[in-house]
Amino acid sequence: MKISRYIKTALIIGFLGAFVSACKKVEPSTAIDEQVALGDSSHIATATIGNYAVLRNPDYVRSGHFLMEYPGDNIAQGQASSDDLSRCYRYNQIPTGAHATAFWKQAYHLIAAANKIIAVIPDDASPASKQLKGENLFLRAMAEFNLVRIFGRPYTQGNGSNPGVPILKENSTDIAPARSTVKEVYDAVLADLIKAGDLMNSSNNNVYASKEVAYALLSRVYLYMNDNANAIKYADLVINSGRYVLLQGGDYQNYFSGVPENNKETIFCIKHTKTQDQGFSAIGSMYYSGQGPDGTSSLTTPGGQGNTGWGEVYASKTFVADLDKYPNDLRHSFIAPYTIAGVLQMNPKLTPQTPMYYITKYSFQEGIVTLSSPVYLRFAEMYLNRAEANAKLGNTQQALDDVNIIRTRAGIPNVTLTDAAGATGVLGVVLEERRLEFAFEGQRAYDLFRNNLPMVRNYPGTHSLNNTPTTNIMQTVLPTDARVVFFVPQTEIDNNPKLTQNP
Repeated sequence: MKISRYIKTALIIGFLGAFVSACKKVEPSTAIDEQVALGDSSHIATATIGNYAVLRNPDYVRSGHFLMEYPGDNIAQGQASSDDLSRCYRYNQIPTGAHATAFWKQAYHLIAAANKIIAVIPDDASPASKQLKGENLFLRAMAEFNLVRIFGRPYTQGNGSNPGVPILKENSTDIAPARSTVKEVYDAVLADLIKAGDLMNSSNNNVYASKEVAYALLSRVYLYMNDNANAIKYADLVINSGRYVLLQGGDYQNYFSGVPENNKETIFCIKHTKTQDQGFSAIGSMYYSGQGPDGTSSLTTPGGQGNTGWGEVYASKTFVADLDKYPNDLRHSFIAPYTIAGVLQMNPKLTPQTPMYYITKYSFQEGIVTLSSPVYLRFAEMYLNRAEANAKLGNTQQALDDVNIIRTRAGIPNVTLTDAAGATGVLGVVLEERRLEFAFEGQRAYDLFRNNLPMVRNYPGTHSLNNTPTTNIMQTVLPTDARVVFFVPQTEIDNNPKLTQNP
């Protein structure tokens, strides 16, 4: 599908998305003329809600999760799968990969839909219209940032000079744009987020964009650029806003199972309601199958939901070992041992010595096994963004102070400068805490590669040579490896001669 088609269909996707998501049939004859729709503030508000609905499409949220999380070392695929997700996990991607193709298309659908609204709202509009423009600027920036980190090399490699992704602006007439550099894409993302922060004035709940949502993503983007001063600046703005808190105790252990709007730690998430549960097509279906939220029941879940997921991807053995260093770490609540009659199960397709731990961050929202509202930004990240930036600036005690805020919340001992000196240094301490805190949230591989660190998978799984876990369980991916980024979808290259392929 050409980008020109994204532009032509964007209005229908944006305007009707909210209605489609509510399972109402909309006939073509009910479509509102583009100029009429975008000339009315109420229609613009409805179209914006439709743009948020685009995020729920599995081609965006599910495929994006596979592309961002599966290259990490916190998960282990226990058995071969015919799904393209196996290639995401094993680093043997192909140009026709299904999930990369799906995500690219859906991300540009979102960008084009957001562009329609951005284009018609002047910067001196009413406060309500400015808010809507800011929200769409955020959605465009988020989509572009996700695209460039999936298909472009880390910014810190070559100072952003490597090929990124095409930039599609609101008034562009180029229907087949070439790839911009990574730096150009990052610059566009920063400009959108800064402007979005200036325009937005409403304290929306966490399923919509707000000033603080833009600031939180700015902190992450600057951290990825190694612009540590600005990463701290925007993390501080979110922390000092007073809008968010770190959940404690049982509330933290149940972080992902409640209604998203009630969660005071979530900054931005992609809301799914009970009627929008994707079942076997949900992210959580790959992580969980047929157990209750405590992980100790048999193959029948509470409420008779039965075997409701594939359950083919588990917490990796090294992640569990790191978590087990402190048995009281509350983050044990986000994995669940697979047991039958109280006996911990082993996966024979890995090794007899490999216990199976399901992952629960995408399960049991409102008691439904496969229902979740994936969290994209949360308050804990602001502390660990600030910690990493301070570590790189030489502010070691300040870095550890923020790490210890997160460790205290998790119920584990604080780290001292002496501890850090005897381990991997302060930066190493920060990155290890990020691994434990943001496991399964699509950050681990980027945390390593943008810091020029290798991905070392020394645990059972189908990433091993010849996909035979019992013969070789080691896979090391260097940050300079070609497969650190995904191929540009071949269908896009076929339709746009200006696009170049990743090596």
